[in-house]
Amino acid sequence: MANSLNKILLIGNLGKDPEVRTSETWKNARFSLATNEDYKNKNGDKVTHTEWHNIIVWRGLADIAEKYLKKGDRVYIEGRIRSRTYEQDGVEKRFTDIEAETLIMLDKPDNQSQMQQQMPPQDLSNVKVNMEPPTSADDDLPF
Repeated sequence: MANSLNKILLIGNLGKDPEVRTSETWKNARFSLATNEDYKNKNGDKVTHTEWHNIIVWRGLADIAEKYLKKGDRVYIEGRIRSRTYEQDGVEKRFTDIEAETLIMLDKPDNQSQMQQQMPPQDLSNVKVNMEPPTSADDDLPF
């Protein structure tokens, strides 16, 4: 059997504040992440192409996202690509998400003293937490 790899690395800026959802068995946070690529077109003009990614973080990473991330923040994400489909009004809808396993905040917090009261003192610009998503037995998501 051949091995395979589903791994993605992104550095970008949050397009919106994280949206947190919880149930009795899970917690997640979702947000959009913009990555930019600059290049010159055939006329020599600088062009910026922005790609938008749907990011989902689970459990401990969802707690960090909820407490410390906001629109515009720069983050590093490591994770895997997850596709999901569902039917709505007879139309099949397909979405591609990035399920983050690692989240590193690259910006210094606006209010570091407030964060230090909520977390043990440390360099918060490099907070790294690895959390596995829930197993299918824990997953009662509607999609």
